[in-house]
Amino acid sequence: MIGPVILIVLCLLLLGLSIRLFLQGVRKTANERVLSRLAAGQPQGVAEKTSWTGLERMFLRAGLGRPSEHFGLWLSLWVVAMMLGYLLADWIGLLVLILAPPLILRLYIAWRYRRRLNRMIEQLPQLLDHTVRSLKSGRTLSDAVMGGIETSEDPLKAAMGRVQRNVQLGVNLPDAVSDFAELYEQDELRMFALGLKVNHRYGGNASELLENLIKLIRERDQGARQLRALTGETRMTAWVLGSLPVILVSYFMLTNPGYMLGMWNDSGGRTMLIIAVVLQVSGCLALWRMLRSV
Repeated sequence: MIGPVILIVLCLLLLGLSIRLFLQGVRKTANERVLSRLAAGQPQGVAEKTSWTGLERMFLRAGLGRPSEHFGLWLSLWVVAMMLGYLLADWIGLLVLILAPPLILRLYIAWRYRRRLNRMIEQLPQLLDHTVRSLKSGRTLSDAVMGGIETSEDPLKAAMGRVQRNVQLGVNLPDAVSDFAELYEQDELRMFALGLKVNHRYGGNASELLENLIKLIRERDQGARQLRALTGETRMTAWVLGSLPVILVSYFMLTNPGYMLGMWNDSGGRTMLIIAVVLQVSGCLALWRMLRSV
């Protein structure tokens, strides 16, 4: 009885979503499009950290755009997936599909952000070196930094397009770079912004300051690589501990699937398996947090 009701709810939900999207498309007039373009051209500051703003910052830093563009669609698909999970695996399927998508999304965004940020920090000395050479050739600091951004490669060029846009709209360079550094919350970017602020307020030799910053970034990168090499055994141990239960379960399912299915069909065995999965996920998260601190 519950299955047909859930299918009816799914159909009504999809119908309502399609009607809502159609009405949104009809109501989006030419004036609204103009206003959205004007708002997109304004200087982009770092907003206050509300929960929704924090989600948008996570997507923006990972290079995924803004989640609000397709939020209704993704939320509807999530609800549909939860209902299908309930149909296929009762309350266990519902619980899994409630917890798994946000967790997987959070891990994916963190991985993508860290990967993108590391690549940006690797490219930053090249940008600063180009800036120093431009300064020595007689260009101003703002022009030198803008030229360095133009010669950079993605993802640094795409990310610092925010700086270019704000400078073109009248924001001074130190404030634009400081806004960029606070968005990505990285020490190297903050030092770059601080150096520009000091030079803008008190003057001094900007090329020498940037050369020292290049040297500092490269020394930090070398130290991080040495630490990664020294802690390789620890990270390998964590990978083995995290993957060993999954490998054992996969081996049992391949060689003797009746053993695991018998546990699942028994009420006590099912409880044990659910507790084991929860403990496995918690242990993997704890190991991941520990590895991030190394």
